[in-house]
Amino acid sequence: MTESKRNITPISNLGEFGLIERLTNKIKLKNSSSLKGIGDDAAVLSFANKHIVVTTDLLTEGVHFNLMYTPLKHLGYKSVVVNLSDVAAMNAIPKQITVSLALSSKFSVEAVELLYEGISLACEKYGVDLIGGDTTSSLTGLTISVTAIGECEPEQIVYRSGAKKNDLICVTGDLGGAYTGLQLLERENEVFKVNKNIQPQFDGKDYILGRQLKPEARTDMRNIFSELKIKPTSMIDISDGLSSEIMHICKQSQVGAKIFEEKIPMDEQTKNMALELNINPLVAALNGGEDYELLFTVPVSDYDKVKNHPDITIIGHIADATEGTALVTGAGSEIELMAQGWNPLKE
Repeated sequence: MTESKRNITPISNLGEFGLIERLTNKIKLKNSSSLKGIGDDAAVLSFANKHIVVTTDLLTEGVHFNLMYTPLKHLGYKSVVVNLSDVAAMNAIPKQITVSLALSSKFSVEAVELLYEGISLACEKYGVDLIGGDTTSSLTGLTISVTAIGECEPEQIVYRSGAKKNDLICVTGDLGGAYTGLQLLERENEVFKVNKNIQPQFDGKDYILGRQLKPEARTDMRNIFSELKIKPTSMIDISDGLSSEIMHICKQSQVGAKIFEEKIPMDEQTKNMALELNINPLVAALNGGEDYELLFTVPVSDYDKVKNHPDITIIGHIADATEGTALVTGAGSEIELMAQGWNPLKE
């Protein structure tokens, strides 16, 4: 028994991505239609003249969401969007989803209907079909599993592994809003636990609350790339934090990266909320996660095409692998990027 205990490794020692790598490093693809398996935002399958992308996410009560402040309709919407974001990160078009639920007895039919109102709203907005799923009981609350299926022309698919030295590093939208929105919700929830008569202080915070409770997937970027006549060399969605996502691209592409502090886009409401909470706004942008914007690289020759686009910000460039991944501060010093974003299996 003592020897057996000595060989036990807690999952928290590895974290989410370490566990995935350990469990899957010996898996080999056997079918010619399986072009890309584990290791990107979505798997890629080849059928006829199209590549099919498939991705799955789990959302678990108490880990990914708190029903004390998350409306069920918003939760249903978000559960779809987080999967469509992965499809967008492959430069593909989402077409179908399946939804599976594990429900405890505390949920009424009406509550589940609210959840599905949000799911249906997302399907309507993004033009995807709900084609199936499963429902079962749960002893611990609510778990939602959504699988999204998309399609893409073979020549348009984008992986994490294509970044090249001197490529420009770009992001869509702004960062850190979802994280500061979550911290605001958590703060007001703690106040509510102490005094249920106090109204939450949400005035002027609509943007960051929306970023957390009702995010959007950047499926629009595929058309923007087409209009600009560019194709990213690599791409990933920002679900776990900018630092983590840059490191994923660098690992898969076997390159380094330098990003510049003053270039990272943040909304004023995000900055103000971070300061109110005594959080460095840069930390929220680098490590917060759940913004569901796209991080991508393009050749430096595309600079003139992207430099003035309102939805795109150039934040750095790809470097040689020997240079590592670094944040260049306003003072010119370099700080090594650390993957400190969302990791549900890390203590």
